[in-house]
Amino acid sequence: MLSARLQHICECLPSGVQLLAVSKGHPVSSIRLLADIGQIDFGESRLQEALPKLRALEEIRTLRWHFIGRLQTNKVRNVVRSFDFIHSVDSLVLAERISRISREEKRSPKIMLQVKFREDPTKGGFAPDQLIEAWPNLNQLPHLRIIGLMTMPPISLDLDERKNLFRECRVLANQLKLPHCSMGMSSDWREALEAGSTWLRLGSSLFGDRSNHVNTHTDITKSG
Repeated sequence: MLSARLQHICECLPSGVQLLAVSKGHPVSSIRLLADIGQIDFGESRLQEALPKLRALEEIRTLRWHFIGRLQTNKVRNVVRSFDFIHSVDSLVLAERISRISREEKRSPKIMLQVKFREDPTKGGFAPDQLIEAWPNLNQLPHLRIIGLMTMPPISLDLDERKNLFRECRVLANQLKLPHCSMGMSSDWREALEAGSTWLRLGSSLFGDRSNHVNTHTDITKSG
């Protein structure tokens, strides 16, 4: 059951570590169930899927929504309007655009800068040296709050290699005096915890397999 899985995971989390329930691909009914038992942070990666969910759950004012997917420039305005956190800011140009649109929308989203510590053609992100070079400009951008780093290891790495990568991310965050690291998913969250993660992004280990759920849009229609 969802409630039992949530309780088990939360019992494993030390003070200062937050659980981000990755709700992409899962129905509104599951999000509502977790919200009813205290989960407030939910992550979505596709704007088209996320916006109907946000509307269906807008009466639950305690929820905090996190955008965790690759952010296209033409989607920035809608993401800034709708999400409290953005975990996938992977360039100075994108950060500048978010800053400008946040000013126009009178918003101040919390930002995680995505860093790529190993070569991986499937993922975006700053190389560590690029981030250090860009940091003075990033740190001066108004209307957004940079609170940490986000990273995802290549799927080819074993658990020890992932833990080493997570440690590199924690070291870089400390160097930049950023409190948070968004790292660790269902397959490696324990390693991420040991390395200093403060935000765990858990989907299948919390919700179960997406194939077990009904179509999200059908569920939203029923919930409305």
